[in-house]
Amino acid sequence: MNFLLVALGGFLGSTLRYYISIKTNKRLIGTWIANITGSFLLAFVAKLHMDGILSESLWILLGIGFCGSYTTFSTFGNESLQLMIDKKYRSAIIYISSTIMISFIIVAMILL
Repeated sequence: MNFLLVALGGFLGSTLRYYISIKTNKRLIGTWIANITGSFLLAFVAKLHMDGILSESLWILLGIGFCGSYTTFSTFGNESLQLMIDKKYRSAIIYISSTIMISFIIVAMILL
């Protein structure tokens, strides 16, 4: 049953991620939005699960399945590298640091 929950969550998360990609014309902002909102959602869901409010099944569906496919570390890495290859160092620094710092702050605010 857990495999089906992960698969369903993954289907929904990857579909939403693709929609954001299309709406932002596959620009960096789409990946940034997905990673920031995904960090928020994962922290929120994790907190609910740790507090016993969210069942194990919903954690598997939302936390592992949905958030796992919605957030895009591989795309983030690829886009960061492409900025550096294109010698857009300032943009790369802003993109990388803002993604990491904002995600971390959001998660810390929710979990602490």
